Amino acid sequence: MSDPIIAVLTGDLIASRQRDREALYRCLDDTLEALARRHDGDFHRFRGDGFQLAIRQGDRGLEAAVALRASLIGQSPAHERWDARIAVARGPAGWAPGTPLADADDPPFMASGQTLDGLSANGAHLGFDPSGTTAESLLIRYLDEMIDAWSSPSAQVVALSLAEPELTQAEMAGRLGIRQPSVHKRLKTARWALLSDTLACLASAAQERT
Repeated sequence: MSDPIIAVLTGDLIASRQRDREALYRCLDDTLEALARRHDGDFHRFRGDGFQLAIRQGDRGLEAAVALRASLIGQSPAHERWDARIAVARGPAGWAPGTPLADADDPPFMASGQTLDGLSANGAHLGFDPSGTTAESLLIRYLDEMIDAWSSPSAQVVALSLAEPELTQAEMAGRLGIRQPSVHKRLKTARWALLSDTLACLASAAQERT
């Protein structure tokens, strides 16, 4: 029986020398924990600013990476911007939740780390291995630039939309303490409809290669 397809996210915080590093680390830990629960996975932190998340929903790796960046940017305090470089790799692995990530050496774990090294060299903040078709690679570059342009309020509604997709705009407004038209405006500014369709397209392409 072949090993299941998983996704591995390896990343590090960008410009993490902030005034309140503890708040940044709490945000990172809380988001990683929520993503691990949502996508049947596990995570660990290393080297202070480094982290790794492995999830058994292998086609949701890019979605998890976008959600993590959205959460960091969305919770950034005034006059600061929290963000991360994240490399996603997908492939067969014998790893399962509960197994220490530090001991995992399956191919997607190795590929994710190597892809992160490439991001550090070229200045990108989001990468994927295997990159798939040229069109998929371009979509991932586009997603990266889209996220880089988000304001904190826009990222905040994206993070909530990904975490709880069943919420209406009115319900999101209640959660965020703002009016529904403001939610609509933030989603439009973040290009939520295009983002959602792009993530669905990339997830479908990943499933077809399984």
